[in-house]
Amino acid sequence: MRLLPFLDLGRLHRSIRDPLDEAYRRVVDSGWFIMGPELEAFEAEFARYCEVRHCIGVGNGLEALHLLLRAYGIGPGDEVIVPSNTFIATWLAVTECGATPVPVEPNIETHNIDPGLIAAALSKRTRAIIPVHLYGQPANMDPINELAARHGLIVIEDAAQAQGARYKGRRAGSLGAAAATSFYPGKNLGALGDGGAVLTDDDAIAEQVRQLRNYGSKVKYQHDLAGYNSRLDELQAAFLRTKLAVLDGWNARRGEIAGRYSQLLANTAISLPAVPDDADPVWHLYVIRSKNRDALKANLEQQGIATVIHYPVPPHRQGCYPEFAGRQLPVSETLANEVLSLPMDPLMTFADVERVADAIRKFASVDGEMLGQ
Repeated sequence: MRLLPFLDLGRLHRSIRDPLDEAYRRVVDSGWFIMGPELEAFEAEFARYCEVRHCIGVGNGLEALHLLLRAYGIGPGDEVIVPSNTFIATWLAVTECGATPVPVEPNIETHNIDPGLIAAALSKRTRAIIPVHLYGQPANMDPINELAARHGLIVIEDAAQAQGARYKGRRAGSLGAAAATSFYPGKNLGALGDGGAVLTDDDAIAEQVRQLRNYGSKVKYQHDLAGYNSRLDELQAAFLRTKLAVLDGWNARRGEIAGRYSQLLANTAISLPAVPDDADPVWHLYVIRSKNRDALKANLEQQGIATVIHYPVPPHRQGCYPEFAGRQLPVSETLANEVLSLPMDPLMTFADVERVADAIRKFASVDGEMLGQ
């Protein structure tokens, strides 16, 4: 039985092996490995792609969020609105600044933060809102931005899963005051190691982040800020330039795979992803819901089909946030118990998709229960 991986990065990189090898040789031959021409070129290219003026490459996605919060002066005594349903990095960035994350529940259909619930979570200490474009689908940004404008708040997008996505025709990363993204290898635009970036049209914030990422220095050996060492290196920048050239094609293929999943699973009882008319997702993940999720996952694994749970434990239930131990966030807890991410790989065939869908349909038939009800 052939194993169907969740995402085959080896195969993906072999498909562009020659340009990746050329990028490697270019950097090695240059002898320049930190803060050089490859980073400068990638920053310019990715800024254009995301339709913003500035891209600042940093060490990873968590540091991109953290440096942005620092650049805006957010710290102890401040509160930041975050989704209750997200990867923990969104919360950790707030905590690292000494500020307090204030969770808001998601829309049960889209799994993204529910804009209608944000106002009730605001206080005199609220400084910012961090909507996450979860699974590659943009959050509902217009009402979030309108609320932020009324209350004088900063909107920082967590676009780590949404490189190339659009909301009402605009790129993710250009929808708030600034954005953070991640180039973790499994992302739609992934490095061959860790990496991240800040995106913004704000010249002052861009300059502040550039300084913070480089030991707080504008001029070598002069340190005006207590900064960090968080720099996207030349080799990763070169690899990302190579992969940026194929990103739209890979994203389009992800869309075709998602469409095929939705077509084949339309008559089953599982809950399928909901896409608003104004969103153009890039399908970082294809996430279904089932009350029998664990049994379904085990059944698929027995058939050589790899799946992943994003995410089995919500942030407010994690040990690093004991202050939230008694907090009830039922929508996030429901999602944590029911979500299952199916294989999503730009090089998957429709035969692979049909194999997954057939296995899910057979499980539903044998199990005899309504999987998603």
